Amino acid sequence: MSQGPSRTSDILMQLAAGTEDRISVRQIVAALGERTYALLIVVLGLPNCLPMPPPIPLISGILLFFVALQLVVGWPSPWLPRRLLDRTLARDVVSKAAARALPWLVWLERAARPRLVVFHSEPALRVMGVVLLAFSLALVFAAPFIGQIPLGLAVCLVGLGLVERDGYVVVSGLAVGMVGTSLSLGFVFAVIASATAIF
Repeated sequence: MSQGPSRTSDILMQLAAGTEDRISVRQIVAALGERTYALLIVVLGLPNCLPMPPPIPLISGILLFFVALQLVVGWPSPWLPRRLLDRTLARDVVSKAAARALPWLVWLERAARPRLVVFHSEPALRVMGVVLLAFSLALVFAAPFIGQIPLGLAVCLVGLGLVERDGYVVVSGLAVGMVGTSLSLGFVFAVIASATAIF
């Protein structure tokens, strides 16, 4: 899990500073360079930390699913289908999410330090991939606009904990993710129950 010279906050500022109206997933992945999985996980969680309309959570969830699956199988660097790489997001959405996230992100970067580094062993990373698979599915089926917020926070914390090698941050993300997953399951069950009652 390598980290380049720039920190997560630097990369977010770089992504938010562009002038184009829309930014593609390909451009986001290119900005991460060799920083691979961990920073990509942070970026995929970030837009979902705010109330977002469809299809933002759906796209993020699908991308996260692919990334998590490759963690599980031990793929050395993330690969995404061309069709997903060509999908675009509105630049103002990325800028807004980055502006909201930067203050606490900078604070976490300053506070984080290597702790519980067991999370960076090969078996632990595969287990993290399985957990992120569950979070990605929960993100896809989250309640519109606000249901994805706990999951977005969870994914960001997990990714940032991996970037900074801080197991405490990873554990915090897992705890928040469990809450978010429970909320998504509750929403799905409510929709199924309502549909059953109608038909």
